[in-house]
Amino acid sequence: MSKKKGSKHYRRLQKRFPEVLDAVQNLGSTIRKAGPLDNKTAELIQLGVAASAGSVGAVNSHARRALEAGASEEELQHALLLLISTIGFPKVAAALAWVEEMLDNR
Repeated sequence: MSKKKGSKHYRRLQKRFPEVLDAVQNLGSTIRKAGPLDNKTAELIQLGVAASAGSVGAVNSHARRALEAGASEEELQHALLLLISTIGFPKVAAALAWVEEMLDNR
């Protein structure tokens, strides 16, 4: 995986709209610092929301960030499996496949 931050699309947006992407990044950083949750927990929550939204890019991003924050592959999988009764098995199965693909490409 590239050492550059984010996907090719994210980097393209960063180049085209640097002030907007910087503001988004600063907002995320400010919100993470505003509460008691550790970064791993925050990323696992965001992974769940990304899965419920069906966003491949966000699932990959938050799964990668959760790993960087100390989550295990099993924790990623469990965080997603917990969503079955809330968002349904098909969305969870898709998110698990996206995470597996991201892990395979690391």
